[in-house]
Amino acid sequence: MSPVRTGGENHSDREKASAAMQFLLFLLFLAALTAASAFGLTADTRDSADWKPTEEGRRWRSRTC
Repeated sequence: MSPVRTGGENHSDREKASAAMQFLLFLLFLAALTAASAFGLTADTRDSADWKPTEEGRRWRSRTC
């Protein structure tokens, strides 16, 4: 006689398949972001207000006096 699968084993298989699908979708999302970045389709949304100019790697300080 062949062993009979119980509902608990089937539920575990579904959880494993669901976790694998979530991981694959996450990897697909990261690959899509990487491809978009490689083709220049992404943008930096920072307004650059917090970035001070640099001169050869050193912060530039404005002198008002």
